[in-house]
Amino acid sequence: MAGATSSLISSPWQATLEHYNNHKRSFVKGYPFPCHSDPISNSFNIKRRLLPSSSSSSSIFKDNHVVAHSSSSSSYKLQTSMPSGCGCSWIQDNSMLHYSPTSNWTSKKCSALPTKTVDVSSVSDLFEFICSGPLVEKIGITPEKVGQAIDKWLLYGSQLCRLFQLNELKLTIPQKARLYHYYIPVFVWCQDQIALHNSKFKDGDDVPPLVIGFSAPQGCGKTTLVFALDYLFKTTKMNSATISIDDFYLTAEGQAKLREENPGNALLEYRGNAGSHDLPFSVETMEALTKLTKEGMKMKVPRYDKSAYSGRGDRGDPTTWPEVEGPLKVILFEGWMLGFKPLPAQVVKAVDPQLETVNKNLEAYYEAWDKYIDAWVVIKIKDPSYVYRWRLQAEIAMRQAGKAGMSDDEVNDFVSRYLPAYKAYLPTLYEEGPSGSEPERVLAIDIDEERNPILAT
Repeated sequence: MAGATSSLISSPWQATLEHYNNHKRSFVKGYPFPCHSDPISNSFNIKRRLLPSSSSSSSIFKDNHVVAHSSSSSSYKLQTSMPSGCGCSWIQDNSMLHYSPTSNWTSKKCSALPTKTVDVSSVSDLFEFICSGPLVEKIGITPEKVGQAIDKWLLYGSQLCRLFQLNELKLTIPQKARLYHYYIPVFVWCQDQIALHNSKFKDGDDVPPLVIGFSAPQGCGKTTLVFALDYLFKTTKMNSATISIDDFYLTAEGQAKLREENPGNALLEYRGNAGSHDLPFSVETMEALTKLTKEGMKMKVPRYDKSAYSGRGDRGDPTTWPEVEGPLKVILFEGWMLGFKPLPAQVVKAVDPQLETVNKNLEAYYEAWDKYIDAWVVIKIKDPSYVYRWRLQAEIAMRQAGKAGMSDDEVNDFVSRYLPAYKAYLPTLYEEGPSGSEPERVLAIDIDEERNPILAT
């Protein structure tokens, strides 16, 4: 079975190497072959450092020659089914759904993203594309660093194409941008944060996993981002765990009690806002996860069933919770309100009087969530109303797939319960950073209405 898995991984990767180097398979038999004239080498004048050998990579480059090929991730049996509720229109094509005042959804091509497929014919083409991304300078990636690690970028791209079932040799512009301008740069940043975290401990110490928080509005694609990062960590032999603030919602019984204690407060009628989470359970879970420092240690990570009780939700059956194993290197903790800070009462009352109780509840959240987070990814949007459009897209896609989905009116009602918190807390989050965070350990990513990273304005 291992041999079959290795074959599945090796073949696409070998095809990628041939494609990027303009050579046929017959030349790739473990023998070196010359690459075409490469402007990367000319610009750096450092052929030997352009594509260095790497024991963790599936290919070994030297002097612009491919001299060996192996698969380091073939032993992994990974779950590759997409998580529900992910905004992944970029996977299929470049069409975007746009809402009109008459409630009719039409397919419209994004003028900024050409629809033709991109046939990258050389390593230098990919190098230039990577370096043109909006996150490159922000995460400290210089062109020289990209050149030195281009084999790893190729490998990560190949792995993500396998995960999302994309043709890696014929990527559309949106697909290529999502991988090489977004997911992989964030993964590289996360690796740097883990290295910084580990450097603070001595040899022989029990090193707790780094907790990276992902604070991002609903529907912006954070779940898919975390899904991709988790896959890359596992394929690079780094144990990781994922958890969402959604997994800490009160049980159905707890939610009913919350409604009874706050009659008439629409913001606490359903799960979502501060006060609707089981904070002691959060602490218990995070404490246990951060102690998974040795091989052989295991625990099940909670999950929430949003479909239970006609959509009101309940904690999932523990027998269905995924199991993670130590030693954990990283915990990816995501949520729409991670890092929110309580504000003066008069400020939140001016947004919505009902938010005053939510704001008071928020005071306990730092100790339950934020204090465990050492590094942050904050995904920023210009307008909170994006959340409505994104949620409507997701529900329409569910209905078109034959699944139960909310009507347009139900979506409007659902999102309206979150918008006051967005309007109140996002400005402070964006200006000051998450609660208790260190500025140098926060990666802020501005995205547009199509969920693509953009240069901050």
